[in-house]
Amino acid sequence: MAGKLFGLGVGPGDPWLLTLKAKKILDEVDVIAYPVKEKGEKSTALHIIKEVIDLKGREIAEIIFRMDRSLEKREQCRREAADQLMRILDTGKNVAMITLGDTAIYSTYTYVHQMIKKAGYETEITAGISSFSGGAAMAEISLVEGNEGLGVVSSLKGRENLEKALDCFENLVLMKAGSSMELIREVLSERGLLDHAMVFSNIGLCDEYIGALDMERQYGYFTTIIVKRNGLF
Repeated sequence: MAGKLFGLGVGPGDPWLLTLKAKKILDEVDVIAYPVKEKGEKSTALHIIKEVIDLKGREIAEIIFRMDRSLEKREQCRREAADQLMRILDTGKNVAMITLGDTAIYSTYTYVHQMIKKAGYETEITAGISSFSGGAAMAEISLVEGNEGLGVVSSLKGRENLEKALDCFENLVLMKAGSSMELIREVLSERGLLDHAMVFSNIGLCDEYIGALDMERQYGYFTTIIVKRNGLF
């Protein structure tokens, strides 16, 4: 009998934000799988769980998800990742695949999950705390109040989509912001919203930053911005 695949969000960085359900599953499964862009690369998701999950003697599987510009190559990599996981499942072992934040928000894992579920394997997804929920809590600000709207968009979609989103929502979460900071700064400045934005970078990690948009800083992939048109407080 084939094993079961669990998709787990491990939160934004602080190991103690791992949910009790995720911890229970990770303690019980036969194999813990983690995503990397290249073979041998360090995994932030694996680093997060080490403080609360005893990995000594555990079976760990590295799953490669290359971020190639070619959609065809990305899809091929996802198929290979799904095949690798299914080979493990076929041995009867239960597998927990860990991802940053919440598996339902911009997670490459969901493509693999859908392939494996479609192939007839038993699957389950456990929610995790998103980067913007965790960041808002640490900054002690609300994401949305009363009858306000909340939008979650990728900053990689460009100026037009960013401006449309700002028109539509009183509160806006900009994901994948690290490589688009200049564009974001420019648009927010034009709209007089620079003082209405808060940056969350590497939340829960040793170099985390929570504060105003500071163009003197270097921002990596794990950078999210919350914009509140009605003010941060």
